[in-house]
Amino acid sequence: MLKQSIQLKMGQSLTMTPQLQQAIKLLQLSTLELQQQIQEALEENPMLELAEDQDTNTEESMEHEQHTSTSDEDHDSVSQAEAAEPDSGGNTDDIPDELPVDTEWDAIYDAPASTSMSSRADDDNRDIYENQTSGSESLQEHLLWQLNLTTMSDTDRAIAATLVDAIDDDGYLKEELEHIQQNLTSEEQIIDLDEIEAVLHLIQHLDPVGCGARNLSECLLIQLNQMAPNTPGLEYARALAKDHLDLLGSHDYKQLMRRLRLKEPELKEVVTLIQSLNPRPGTLISSRTAEYVVPDVFVSKKDGRWMVELNPDVAPRLQVNALYAGFIRRADQSPDNTYLRNNLQEARWFIKSLQSRNETLLRVASAIVEHQRPFLDYGEEAMKPLILRDIAEQLEMHESTISRVTTQKFMHTPRGVYEFKYFFSSHVTTADGGECSATAIRAMIRKMVDEENLMKPLSDSKIASILVERGINVARRTVAKYREAMMIPPSNERKRLA
Repeated sequence: MLKQSIQLKMGQSLTMTPQLQQAIKLLQLSTLELQQQIQEALEENPMLELAEDQDTNTEESMEHEQHTSTSDEDHDSVSQAEAAEPDSGGNTDDIPDELPVDTEWDAIYDAPASTSMSSRADDDNRDIYENQTSGSESLQEHLLWQLNLTTMSDTDRAIAATLVDAIDDDGYLKEELEHIQQNLTSEEQIIDLDEIEAVLHLIQHLDPVGCGARNLSECLLIQLNQMAPNTPGLEYARALAKDHLDLLGSHDYKQLMRRLRLKEPELKEVVTLIQSLNPRPGTLISSRTAEYVVPDVFVSKKDGRWMVELNPDVAPRLQVNALYAGFIRRADQSPDNTYLRNNLQEARWFIKSLQSRNETLLRVASAIVEHQRPFLDYGEEAMKPLILRDIAEQLEMHESTISRVTTQKFMHTPRGVYEFKYFFSSHVTTADGGECSATAIRAMIRKMVDEENLMKPLSDSKIASILVERGINVARRTVAKYREAMMIPPSNERKRLA
């Protein structure tokens, strides 16, 4: 029988302080998420405020720098930065710089009940439509809006609403008309298939033209029928769209010339007319909200050197409110004083974490620019292979930290705006024992495809052999993988008429 006993055991375990946890959280936030986090902190913490003058310090808001040291294990995750905070007249000496490990705010400081109640009340009274953006008009809404401006019977309007609801985002009608007829027919009213066909014909000629088509051939024919009768090659384009789309898809131009009895210049005119049509008319009306990218850093060349600067609009400079900090009284345990002490410590931590994030972001961006200067000077073909470990070893950080910094962070360069992760890629061994990045190889493949003879496009094997001649050892399947990643069709689909 086992007996219970009490034993003392000493050991060591790696834990993260609450301050470090907050710094890591801020580090992995995107630009928009960080701005939202800063705004929430300013609204919730009266001790935090925006610095009105970021270049000069006034006597009323004197700042001094506090240096904090980090343990060896903390250094791998984030680097500690200097924190600026106002002098509160020596009334906050009893507030510790760090909380004990694995503790929460409530375990040290008791916030007054009125504060939490008021914050919850503010959330409850907040307008539910605040900060909500309206999405763009959907395809169904666009079609129904036009139908509402059309005079029709109640029966036809019900048919039209059912048909519009069955149209997908590309503009195609996916439901069979017989199935729609069964859903609309009831004991009180029988709807003929001809009535549904008539309403569908009306929908197909609304904007965008071609919506409601049941297949690609019908979609193209509807758009061709809207063109002027004297359009060159219109009759042959109708015949091609009706009976020979499979040959056009396989680029069998010889068979097309034989079927349509056309010469090569005439067929080219017909194919050009077909290619001017929209095979997915519904995509012209997009319901997706535009997503904007705000760069975290700016890269520019000054005096022959590439310089990296933080975007000041991303993370504005914060400071502790000197007036409120001066209200804190030593050895006062009243609810109001405890509330101020609590928020002062939170403000200090938030400023330190934010400065740590900015410093780490700038260091990583500078290291990336240093490695990829050939790309900035000459373009994608000069991109060097780079992995997370390279930057981590250079900056003496952990790879997980580099991964957090490079996720959803963007760099504005003279060549465009790129995510940090764009500059990292695997490598391929060259004939002379060197290395070439996958990004550079993809750029070479795209350049060769852009410059190829459209009548005789380059096959994957031919592209691989050209790269081998340049000293880059790649297999045909590797070329195919890169080509598909760039959404470049195979050689038989890239073939064009002269």
